[in-house]
Amino acid sequence: MLNVTAEIDKINRHLMAKGYKLTTQREIILRVLLEHEEDHLSAEGVFMLVKATYPDIGLATVYRTLELLAELHIVEKMNFGDGVARYDLRDADSEHMHHHLICEVCGALQEIKEDWLTEIEERIEREFGFKVSDHRLDFTGTYKKCKNSNGACKKTGKAVS
Repeated sequence: MLNVTAEIDKINRHLMAKGYKLTTQREIILRVLLEHEEDHLSAEGVFMLVKATYPDIGLATVYRTLELLAELHIVEKMNFGDGVARYDLRDADSEHMHHHLICEVCGALQEIKEDWLTEIEERIEREFGFKVSDHRLDFTGTYKKCKNSNGACKKTGKAVS
């Protein structure tokens, strides 16, 4: 379970180091992202959750904040094949973004926190003289339960687990 307050403190230090303040709006948006970490929310999804507790916030503020957080590598802007930009928190303790399994039938999404590409990155650097600074790996396919459901598992269009 994520300690939301500790994570916000960490992100606040990151923002301050880059010359930004943790405004009330930014904190509320971060809190929603942290509390719904596994949901891979869209900007509109963040907006709806933020608006429930902070009705004065505008959609443009949510978009601007998410774009800033993406520029600062606090979140990653992603598309899981459903045409919707989603925002995924980056793990401050990991050098790279985590990986995903995405079911083409039901839309379920599962995160893989381990970095399986370290050996490949080392080989790329050795063989090509190219130092990888980041990577993203998404596996798309079908879960066994969806493949064997004979149509009972319907595509949800959601990129959530």
